[in-house]
Amino acid sequence: MELLKAVARQRLAAGQGVLDLGPGFGAAGGAALPITSSRMGVLLDGLVRGYEVLGLGRAAGRDEVFRQLVTARIIEPVSKLDSLRVLEEAGVVPPSYATLKRRLPVYAKDAFRQGLSAACAAHARLGRATLVLYDVTTLYFETDEGDGFRESGFSKERRLEPQITVGLLTGADGFPLMVSAFEGNKAETKTMLPVIEAFMTAHQLPDVTVVADAGMVSDANRKDIEAAGLSFILGARIPDVPYPVAQWRREHPGEQLHDGQVFTLRWPALEGSGRRDQVFYYQYKADRARRTLRGIDEQVKKAEQAVAGKTPVKRNRFVQLSGGTKTVNRGLEEKARALAGLKGYVTNLQACPDGTKVTPEFVISAYHQLFQAEKSFRMAKSDLQARPVYHHLRDSIEAHLTIVFAALAVSRWIETTTGWSIRRFVKTARRYRTMEIQAGDHTITAADPLPAGLSQALSQIHHYGDAH
Repeated sequence: MELLKAVARQRLAAGQGVLDLGPGFGAAGGAALPITSSRMGVLLDGLVRGYEVLGLGRAAGRDEVFRQLVTARIIEPVSKLDSLRVLEEAGVVPPSYATLKRRLPVYAKDAFRQGLSAACAAHARLGRATLVLYDVTTLYFETDEGDGFRESGFSKERRLEPQITVGLLTGADGFPLMVSAFEGNKAETKTMLPVIEAFMTAHQLPDVTVVADAGMVSDANRKDIEAAGLSFILGARIPDVPYPVAQWRREHPGEQLHDGQVFTLRWPALEGSGRRDQVFYYQYKADRARRTLRGIDEQVKKAEQAVAGKTPVKRNRFVQLSGGTKTVNRGLEEKARALAGLKGYVTNLQACPDGTKVTPEFVISAYHQLFQAEKSFRMAKSDLQARPVYHHLRDSIEAHLTIVFAALAVSRWIETTTGWSIRRFVKTARRYRTMEIQAGDHTITAADPLPAGLSQALSQIHHYGDAH
């Protein structure tokens, strides 16, 4: 029987070479094979693919240090010094810290940043009157004294420390197009126009349609936008019940506004006024009204308790002080209830970007795309941790924002391409490593098997160009 087994083994192995594992690797339990390299191949290759698809490699002049810093920022957002550790753990040979510091001033230069912005704009395929979203945030610093750039100002995080103001311009899908930093005490309303004009000039765009929140635009700012020849879709403040709403209520006494009902108010331009015709849209949403009315009820109840002396007077818009007398401002309450559920929008668009007629649905939908810009800021602050900023020189801060901008572009591309959040993609893909094992004179490449979901996401990443 043993003879027959030996003959069978010889026949099965006929014509096959023998892998020589070298001395020490016999048939009976040799030493463990050494792993000569190990890298997060799945994650690294996916991120680099996005970086190259967006044209960032070409725009950065094939700067290897910049690409590595962008990659490290996405994998684990830490300080520049600690990013060298992140790269090493990922299986990438990092640059020296001296090289990193030497390269940072390059990333703060306008020409370098404009190149990245141009690459992002090219990917977004901007055209005439393209919708662009603009939003602003603040990044504070762990210091007590300002320096002309880092200054105390209105903080979205309600901090007292010196800060900078950051303006982000994105496409309608939240894909970043340009980032700019301003002094921390610069008013938000004064940041928008410089960013948009610089972007239009750099990319030779005759017109864009600016979408921004009402809080971003003062009356003077809106006039400046008009004077610059820009189209806009803006949130409109509603200080009083709009005329078409009041008229409808007069004609329909006792009736409630319908959910989704839209009222239109046209404001033609006077000859020589230097502006275009504008249209205001006022939309009523039942759910918005319910939330607002609940808030009004709570505030009025607190105001009544304060007036009755049961609770101390705190900041409450319904408490009216006249001399030493406290009363509940019933007129303001009535007005607030009449406005509950209404939101205003204003535009000077003459036609939609595709040439079709402007409709309330288009304007309202375009405005609500602002959540995409807000999402990009949330990603920059949470997933990419734009703050804390471990720098104090302006060039270093600008370089940091350039890296965060590029990392945000790659992250948004990954999310759009795969349908996964960047956090999920990084957390999942980083677990699967590619290893090289030395077996005698041979090098064997080994990799962890991938789950189906990750394989599909990677296929979408690496075959992106096939479908476009």
